[in-house]
Amino acid sequence: MGQRGDRVDSPSPEDRALLDTAGIELYEAIVEEGAIRADDPRIMPGAETHAAFRLLQSLGLVHRDPDDTTQWVPEDPNAAQSRIVAPLSAEGSRLLEESTSWSRTFSTMAQAWRRAPQGGNRGPFLYLRGQAAIGSYITALVADVDQEILTAQPQAGRDTRGLRESIRMETELLSGGVSLRTLYQHSARRSVATREYVAALSKLGAQVRTVDEFFNRMIVADRRAAIIPSPEDLGVALAIREPTIVAYLVDVFERSWSRARPFTSTDASVTNAIAAEQRSMTMRMLIEGHPDAASAKRLGVSPRTYAGYVSDLKEEFDVETRFQLGYTIGRLGFSGDEGDGPVGPAADPRQK
Repeated sequence: MGQRGDRVDSPSPEDRALLDTAGIELYEAIVEEGAIRADDPRIMPGAETHAAFRLLQSLGLVHRDPDDTTQWVPEDPNAAQSRIVAPLSAEGSRLLEESTSWSRTFSTMAQAWRRAPQGGNRGPFLYLRGQAAIGSYITALVADVDQEILTAQPQAGRDTRGLRESIRMETELLSGGVSLRTLYQHSARRSVATREYVAALSKLGAQVRTVDEFFNRMIVADRRAAIIPSPEDLGVALAIREPTIVAYLVDVFERSWSRARPFTSTDASVTNAIAAEQRSMTMRMLIEGHPDAASAKRLGVSPRTYAGYVSDLKEEFDVETRFQLGYTIGRLGFSGDEGDGPVGPAADPRQK
């Protein structure tokens, strides 16, 4: 406990802890009794509450009675509070301002680091290991964007907390004039949370489309940096700043974007086209002989939903087993490509 004369100069956390416990109890006793004698056993050296009494004295919460110097009387805590808390508040404000200045300085330096052609001395590739490292890198990268963000999100079932955080971050980007385009799979349209997320951002100018084919997660910032996941471990990602590879990834995105369907469209033709694409994709998975789990992942749906797709095809082609279904599809010349045939009765082999 730092002191100047008989008063505390800068109380420590230990002082406050002592005041919170024995100090308050002793102070309340003195207030109740009106005073405490200087020879009271409770405040004598060696007593259990002696340290607490010394703290009360140092904080100015007790003082000698001017009319009777043999006893100590309590003082109004408000006087001590202004004397102790005001300097702490001022110091806290100073430290907060100082930390903000440091943060701003490091942010400026980080922008220079990220903008460097080779990312400082890191080279054009950087492996990020662990969700914390990946999240921090993405946050820093997005904060430096001033033109465009391209994202591919194959999984529809993103947690609502993650979507809320995305809305906050992407709202700031859109408000700052940044263009935002996002690709989902068609299956994302079934997610209530995703629909609400898309509706909120679409009002601010974001564009969201869906495609039938499976694709990997990807983020591209200002066409100068990209982040893609490791194929073996989702807890590892690769940050890419090599211009040729980033341009290639942008081209892959643009090709998918050009044939994707607007998420917010409710036009019947779009709805029918999506149904046809999912039907064709299911047929392709059957023809190629993929396991159900792999096929469901390619379509971005659960194995149960995929089984429902297969069941619908069995009924459509009037067969009982999956083997018969694959044989019939192949015999009729279907390949699973888009435009392989209409959806509904016109595609029913029983009507041919």
